[in-house]
Amino acid sequence: MDTRVRTLDDLAALGPDELMALYASARTPALEELDGKLTGRMLAVPRAQEPHVRAWLEKFSRSPLFPWQGKTFKHETADHGHGVNRLLGERVTWFRFHTFIAPSHAGDFDAVHLDYGHDGNPPLVRKVKDEVREVAPGLYLGLAYLSMKDGEHLGCFFGIAKT
Repeated sequence: MDTRVRTLDDLAALGPDELMALYASARTPALEELDGKLTGRMLAVPRAQEPHVRAWLEKFSRSPLFPWQGKTFKHETADHGHGVNRLLGERVTWFRFHTFIAPSHAGDFDAVHLDYGHDGNPPLVRKVKDEVREVAPGLYLGLAYLSMKDGEHLGCFFGIAKT
């Protein structure tokens, strides 16, 4: 683990290549370690790295107008759990997911997967596959993939942290 990275702000200062390298060196947590309300932050969109776009996204992701607040997790067993995203000042919970540990899409290691593929979610959300790994105690780096006809594509990096 990178000892310089301890907060969501530390993660937000990194670019996509640095985030991916950090993710590869991170630790796969047990599902029970994620239990609770974690504060979230969108970190980087790999396909939107032009300086003015990146600056706008960074400012927007820190703004109170950014709809996503974080995720709430609850493990049921060592192999299965569930959770939900918190949005709009935590007034709304949407986009439920199931959690499990499986091989990562990003390398030869495991990750905690968040599967949104169930009927309660809108069709586009069902195509999202998140995965997370721990980069520092209580700080997790996530990858959000979108399943498309030609495969899965990395849409963005996000961070979640215990507060």
